[in-house]
Amino acid sequence: MIHSEMIHQSIDYIMKHLDEDIAIGDVAAHCHFSKYHFSRIFKAETGESLYAFIKRMKLEQSAIRLKLEKDTHISQVGIDYGYSASNYSWAFRQHHHLSPGEFRQSTLTTTVPYPFQPNRLIHLPTFQEYDERIRVGILPDYRVICRRYIGNYIDLVDRWREFLEENRDQITEGTLLMERFYDDPTITRVERCMVDLCMTANGTGDAANTSVIKGGRYAVYRYEGAVRDIFTAIQGVFSIWLPGSDHQMEDRYGLNIYRSMDPKNLQVVMDLCIPIKQSKNSEASPLIFP
Repeated sequence: MIHSEMIHQSIDYIMKHLDEDIAIGDVAAHCHFSKYHFSRIFKAETGESLYAFIKRMKLEQSAIRLKLEKDTHISQVGIDYGYSASNYSWAFRQHHHLSPGEFRQSTLTTTVPYPFQPNRLIHLPTFQEYDERIRVGILPDYRVICRRYIGNYIDLVDRWREFLEENRDQITEGTLLMERFYDDPTITRVERCMVDLCMTANGTGDAANTSVIKGGRYAVYRYEGAVRDIFTAIQGVFSIWLPGSDHQMEDRYGLNIYRSMDPKNLQVVMDLCIPIKQSKNSEASPLIFP
């Protein structure tokens, strides 16, 4: 878990400015520290140097764009992350061991590696099977208490237990639990994946410890099943449904909202929510989700 609010803020700053040439000094200045002192704090908290984190995020977030936006030109994706066309291709190959074009071609499949078990492949359902279960609607803003975690998503059950224990005094009957994912573990090494564990704030806690997850238009897929299969559902919604739909993802991150849980048997009912742009075929009166 990342416990330093300053590191939270620095990562938020980086994620909002990936389209720019971010210097270490820019991030340090945002947090009101010298770049040398801040660099030491950042590495101690995250296990990664600030420079390496910025570079990795640019190359891995751009890879997600290549995977989801099949029609966006590769050079445009590189430009959107602060690279020239030639520099992007070189940097991408150095990091991913494939050219951007080779990587995009490798994603045109309904079979994906299961990153938590070497040599295991999973087969994704068809677009129609996902489309029948997708609803487009409006989510409200959520004021939440969050804790950021960098590590293997397999360990999230234990991280959730820790987070809920830390905030047990804030839990009420109406509390919603959420996850905001930043990485695709088929792209990012599993031990470096980042997620925010969140719970809706009940209004009695420290306001300084809360933030707002913005609502808006989302495509929502209701998942009911085992915790171990959530990865497969997310991959299918993002890799099969989204590229084949008439929708484009907005420049925000996906959200998982737990609707019910059976901790003993590790079963959940969960809404997988993708922020999407207004499209020409959007419903005039979209659903309103709680």
